[in-house]
Amino acid sequence: MKPLKIAIVGAGPAGLAASLLLTRAGHATDIIERFDSPAPVGSALMLQPTGLTVLEALGLGPAIHAAGNRIDRLFGTETARGRIVLDVRYNALPGGRYGLGVHRAALFETLYDEVSARRHKILTGQRVVGVSEEGGESYLSIEGGERLGPYDLVIDASGARSELAAASPAAPRARNLTYGAFWATLDCPDGLVDQAALTQRYDKASVMIGVLPIGCRRPGLPKQAALFWSLKVSEADEVRKRGLEQWKQAIRSYWPECEPLLEQITDWDQLTLARYAHRTMMVPFSGRMVFVGDAAHSTSPQLGQGANMALLDVAALAHALARNETIEAALLDYARARRMHVRLFQLLSAAFTPFYQSDSAALAWVRDRLVATIARVPPAPQILAGIVSGTLVDPFHGAGLRECDWLRQALPQPT
Repeated sequence: MKPLKIAIVGAGPAGLAASLLLTRAGHATDIIERFDSPAPVGSALMLQPTGLTVLEALGLGPAIHAAGNRIDRLFGTETARGRIVLDVRYNALPGGRYGLGVHRAALFETLYDEVSARRHKILTGQRVVGVSEEGGESYLSIEGGERLGPYDLVIDASGARSELAAASPAAPRARNLTYGAFWATLDCPDGLVDQAALTQRYDKASVMIGVLPIGCRRPGLPKQAALFWSLKVSEADEVRKRGLEQWKQAIRSYWPECEPLLEQITDWDQLTLARYAHRTMMVPFSGRMVFVGDAAHSTSPQLGQGANMALLDVAALAHALARNETIEAALLDYARARRMHVRLFQLLSAAFTPFYQSDSAALAWVRDRLVATIARVPPAPQILAGIVSGTLVDPFHGAGLRECDWLRQALPQPT
């Protein structure tokens, strides 16, 4: 395919990674960002072997590993009797896979620094309100009346609340999830939790508290962890009205060892309320506009796949553009390459979430007594490791990637 001029709407991780992949392939990109200064949103995330493989392909593996924390296990107990109700280990499968807990800012900065070093064009303070196609070329309508273009292709990487996706003929049906979460990023004293694990506590399915160690964003800073508390989004204002101390006391009642984290929280502004929705575009493109990441599909964070899916999307799109002669053929190829992987993990997330975030006492009872037992019987540990890794079906071939040799380049386990 001849070199294209491509507009990328959104300067989040998906948009930044898309610009790096596509310019490396010889295309010209403009990143259009609605905010005056691009910045990350949210607290922390888990990079799985899928997302880490994309970052390695970009040459950014060492940088993101330096800013993150290796995770080998997902571990959770219910608070009433201390039953283990979640115990997923990456090493249940051979190959040395692991996850990486990182601050969202660390992922953003790793990508943004590379984009800036390569002097990619970023237009800030430009809210895109529409896309029109004229004579095989696309133009962006900017709030205030400005018009950008022409472009051969438009990539919508503007996230789950994308206005372009909502207005598109391919717009997905969205179902807002009842439960969201308060998140805070805090300094994490040594010995507070297992540094190699995402640790969670549950009271039925209506209360979920977790601590994810996320390493150091920059050299010289203290180790950090993300603390999260699941709650109904509709009840968030009432929780705030009852006061910060009452909220903290609820966490203490379940997990008193969290006190060193709680004492750092002195204002509600330190907490971010995350809202989630389940949505999937059946066809992730319309005309010459293509959707990636949360603009195309989103779900609960229960399986920790969101950012990883976005990185796989942009890798698959770049690969499809490289091996097809027309944009139309490339977009069809991209949709085929991602269809099975995206839909499988959307289905799995929708199935698992009610066992850990819902009002159902019955599902929590099943989880506490049956799910944890079954999960210890082969091949269940291997299946769960494949689900958490994002590799239950091969995500790499369709994106033109070769999975990393984890045993050779693995980040050492935390001490």
